Amino acid sequence: MTEILSAESIILNLASKIELKWVAGAEDPERPLHEVDVNEHATLIGHLNLIHNNIIQVIGKTECDYLNSLDDDFRKSTLTQLFTNRTVAIILSDDLPVPDLLNEYASKYKVPVLSCKAMSNDVVDIARYYLHKLYTDKEIIHGVFMEVLGTGVLITGQSSVGKSELALELVTRGHRLVADDAPEFTQIGPEILDGRSPSMLHGFMEVRGLGVLNIREMYGDNAIKNNKYLRLIIHMETMNKKNLSDFNRLSGNTKIRTIMDVAVPVTIIPVAPGRNLAVIVEAAVRNHNLRNNGSDASQQLIDLQQKVITEQQ
Repeated sequence: MTEILSAESIILNLASKIELKWVAGAEDPERPLHEVDVNEHATLIGHLNLIHNNIIQVIGKTECDYLNSLDDDFRKSTLTQLFTNRTVAIILSDDLPVPDLLNEYASKYKVPVLSCKAMSNDVVDIARYYLHKLYTDKEIIHGVFMEVLGTGVLITGQSSVGKSELALELVTRGHRLVADDAPEFTQIGPEILDGRSPSMLHGFMEVRGLGVLNIREMYGDNAIKNNKYLRLIIHMETMNKKNLSDFNRLSGNTKIRTIMDVAVPVTIIPVAPGRNLAVIVEAAVRNHNLRNNGSDASQQLIDLQQKVITEQQ
């Protein structure tokens, strides 16, 4: 699997953590982007390294001292290798000035040089986290991803069943929208799925009859959540005469859905006229959290009934 990485994308995605400036070089118009093998993401970034050929090379004070200690010929040979080994960008850390020779090579080989005030170790750590998030496999699931009572809840169901309308009502009740229509999920731990919105759709929701709504502008920043761990799926299913008997009145309808090797509990909510689905979803989330803490209402009722039967015998 390959992905595209550019110097501009590095700046844009790290801008909130590191203030990067484009100080030298330019991307080759004949080779504006690089395809990166995501299976080699461990060597995508690191301190000056000519053996593993990091895609992003970080030069700090230590690396600068090393380059300055070389004789002219060896320094030029080292820089030639540095700029010709599929390097996407070079980051100068520690607020270092751009050496004239580095500027010359950047222009010659059309490799961008970026500068920042952060220390080199911090640059590598932050950029590695960004690259991990960028290259981790993603799965897009049709539905609306919400934060309900602090829990990440994905609302799914057939088209036109009312997912967005339900999500909009939940927003008006103080819950938060993460992503509408096409949330992206990545596995960041053995049992953890992180969900977020594609950047272009962040903060927007489509509701039939109203079109596209800007939820942030309508309800404020607090109505939007950037990301959330997926803990529960609420699946909306239209209730009719054929499936009426399928719904368990004692324990409800639950199952497990596996997403990227992570088992996620699913609660199936029957949809019918007159049902207050927002209240039902809130109750489903509370019940899910209680079950996770070892409190199962249906089992409590069964135990209570069994106790009464035993006492009457």
